[in-house]
Amino acid sequence: MANQVVTRTYTASIGNQQQVSDDLDSLGFSASKLWNVGRWVCDRVWSEIGHIPGHNELTAYLKSHERYDDLHSQSSQRVLEELAEAFNGWYGKRHNGGTRANPPGYRKHGDEHPRSTVTFKNKGFKLDTEYERVRLSKGSNLKEYWSDFILCEYQTRPNVDLSTVESVQQVRAVWTGDGWELHFVCKVEIEVSESPGEKTVGVDLGINNFAALAYEDGHSELYPLNCLKQDDYYFSKRIARCDDSNSEQANRLNQKKSARRTHYFHTLSKHIVRRCVDEEVGTIVVGDLAGIREDEENGESKNWGKHGNLDLHSWAFDRFISMLAYKSEMEGVTVERVSERDTSKSCSCCGRTRKANRVERGLYVCDEYGTVANADVNGAENIRQKVSPNPHGEDRSNGWLAQPSTFLFDKETGAFAPQEQVTS
Repeated sequence: MANQVVTRTYTASIGNQQQVSDDLDSLGFSASKLWNVGRWVCDRVWSEIGHIPGHNELTAYLKSHERYDDLHSQSSQRVLEELAEAFNGWYGKRHNGGTRANPPGYRKHGDEHPRSTVTFKNKGFKLDTEYERVRLSKGSNLKEYWSDFILCEYQTRPNVDLSTVESVQQVRAVWTGDGWELHFVCKVEIEVSESPGEKTVGVDLGINNFAALAYEDGHSELYPLNCLKQDDYYFSKRIARCDDSNSEQANRLNQKKSARRTHYFHTLSKHIVRRCVDEEVGTIVVGDLAGIREDEENGESKNWGKHGNLDLHSWAFDRFISMLAYKSEMEGVTVERVSERDTSKSCSCCGRTRKANRVERGLYVCDEYGTVANADVNGAENIRQKVSPNPHGEDRSNGWLAQPSTFLFDKETGAFAPQEQVTS
């Protein structure tokens, strides 16, 4: 075991929600307005000189704008940083082949602005852990002679004590759909296990099997979307029956659907990390999913069929990988991202790339080497070999590529188990 300082985010409820909600609403609306002003500036600069300004340039452009002073200066800077990061993410997807990726849009629903997350850095908040209160600074435009700040009473989970953390780096006010909550971004010292081994595993994330794993020592696993698909179909139909997609009933259904998906991601990421420890895996190699919605040949949107498209656009792949990364960190396992380009078309045994080898979505056949494989497992093995390659042509059985073990989420136990043991 070794001690290591890591970043963790702790969620807290607001005890005096009724007293502070109006002030937090004002800040949330102001953050959306500033985002939209920055988005408009990006459009103008791009049309004039063909350049998208970074956050330092945006701050210089907008420092004198009245919307900038609606928030504390550090909070305004963070809004513009998020906008610049969104543009960088969009540009990265386009650069990696995602030709139909869309740039960040405006934050507006008709004539109304949504409540955006407001981030308070070290000069924008003052924390009192003894009385569990935090003081959040307003912008100069929203200050009144009797109220220069918002005083929130917070309550964390029973196992979280903010007085024991190394330091609180940021406080975020986040609108959940029903009310505001606080996220404390902290530096925390934790015990980190030694790496369980030097082996690698490749992880291919997809729309049929959520995850396919290929281990270095020659075995594989599939994690189909049994309960997640059921939830998507069930909640989508329930929401479609609502009179208004923004109604209270529709919002509750969306929140329940999101909570169930979050639980699925947490449970699966925890299970995969535990499997890696058991198999003495020290490195998880995950495919970078930029461009997953586009066809590699012509840049058109992929057509996965009615249910495939529904599933694909409802997933939060990046969120899952983030969960996998921080759970792995505590067990001494590292997570590396690599490009997925050509991993679905290449033979993991001989390296030959040929689109026709993917006979159908679930089957990969290579006539040259005699490989018959589950297509997702073949992709996972190609992803793994980008970090720990096997010499092509070596005498290595490939039967495991076609016969992966299958794990399903068991609703009765709330955990993943081999398919033959799952009862629901």
